[in-house]
Amino acid sequence: MRKLLVPFMLCLSLTAFAQEEETSWTDGFTLSGSVDAYFRQNITSPNKFIDTDGDDILDTYPAPGSSFANQPGFALGMANLVLSYEKGSVGAVADLVYGPRGTDAVFNSTTASSSIVNQLYVYWNASESVTFTFGNWNTFLGYEVISPAANFNYSTSYMFSYGPFSHSGLKADFAIDESWSAMLAIMNSTDFTDFNPFGSYTFGGQLGYSGDSGSTYLNVLYGDQDGNYTDEGMGEGAGATFQVDLTTGYDLSDAFYLGLNATYNTTDAGDLGGDSFGFYGVALYAQAALSDSFSIGLRPEYFSEFAGGAGAIGGYDAEGDANVFAVTLSGNAKVGPLTFIPEFRLDSASEDVFLDDFDGTPSYSGSLGSFLLAAVYSF
Repeated sequence: MRKLLVPFMLCLSLTAFAQEEETSWTDGFTLSGSVDAYFRQNITSPNKFIDTDGDDILDTYPAPGSSFANQPGFALGMANLVLSYEKGSVGAVADLVYGPRGTDAVFNSTTASSSIVNQLYVYWNASESVTFTFGNWNTFLGYEVISPAANFNYSTSYMFSYGPFSHSGLKADFAIDESWSAMLAIMNSTDFTDFNPFGSYTFGGQLGYSGDSGSTYLNVLYGDQDGNYTDEGMGEGAGATFQVDLTTGYDLSDAFYLGLNATYNTTDAGDLGGDSFGFYGVALYAQAALSDSFSIGLRPEYFSEFAGGAGAIGGYDAEGDANVFAVTLSGNAKVGPLTFIPEFRLDSASEDVFLDDFDGTPSYSGSLGSFLLAAVYSF
C-alpha cells in the first residue's frame, strides 16, 4: 500500500505545480481607451451654419482653423479602444477610433475598413536597448496627440493640426543610456497609412533626453509628400518637405509644469514654381495643480504661414503670409476616471478670416472668442 501511495502523492504534487505554472492566454493582454463629447459656443460670432455664397447650402460655421472640437452646440468626439498584446520580446497594438474626431484623425485612409484604424503595428524588442516597430503609428513630432485623454487642452493647436498625424513604415528606437534615446524611421508620405500611392518615402529621426523632472525631444522629418518630386511624369507637384520640431516639458515644482513646442515646416515649390512655402510656430503649456482633483492650464500659441503655407489660417496678404495668436485657458476637473474640461479660447489673426456677422452678406473680423465644455472618460 505504501509503495502505491508514495508515487500517487508525487504525481499529485507535480500536477499541482504544473497548474500553478500554467499561464492564461490573457497574460500580456491589455485594454485601454477613452470616450469623449463636448459642448461648444462662440462668444463673438454666430452659432450656426450659414450659406455664405448664395447657393442655398449651409456651408460655413465660425471656428478656429485648428483640428477637432469645432462643431456648434452639443457634439461628439470619439470612442477610442486600444488593444495590445505582448509575449516575450514581441507584441502588437491595435488602436481603433470611431466618431467625428477619429474620422478627422485618419482623413487620408482610402478604404472604409481602415477608416477606424488610428494605429496598427507590431514590434520586436530585439535587445534591452533596441526596439523595431513595423506598421502604422501616431507621429513623433509635436507636443499634442490625437487622443483627448492625453492632452490637457481639449481643443488643439495650429502646429499640431497641420503637422503630421500618423505614419506607416519601419522605425528603430534606441535606448542609448538611462537618459538619452534616439529613433530612425523610413515611412510613406505623411498620413498615407493604408499604403504608398506615390512611390516616394519620408525619413524621420529623433533625439531625446529624459530626466526625473521632464524630457526634451528634437524631431526631424524629410521627404516628398506627393510623388512629383521623384516622378515628373505625374504632373505638377511640390518638392520635398522638411520639418524640425522641438518638444519639451518639465515639472518646475510639485504643483507647476511648463512645456514648450516649437516647429518649422518648409516645402520646396518643385514643379509648382515660386518660393518655398510652409509655416512655423511656438506654444507654451503652463499648468498648475490647485488641488488633487482640479488643475488649470494656459496655452498661448503663435503660428505663422508664409507663401500660402498650409492653408491653416485661410486668408493671406499679397505675399501669401498670415499669422494667428491663439490663447486657450483650460481647466481639468477630475471625478475618478472622468475629466471635465471647461475652456475659453481667443484666436486673433492678422487677416479678417473669422465670420463675424451675417445680414444678407457675411462680414468677417480678425478675432474669434469661444467657449467649450468637454467630458473625457478614460479607462
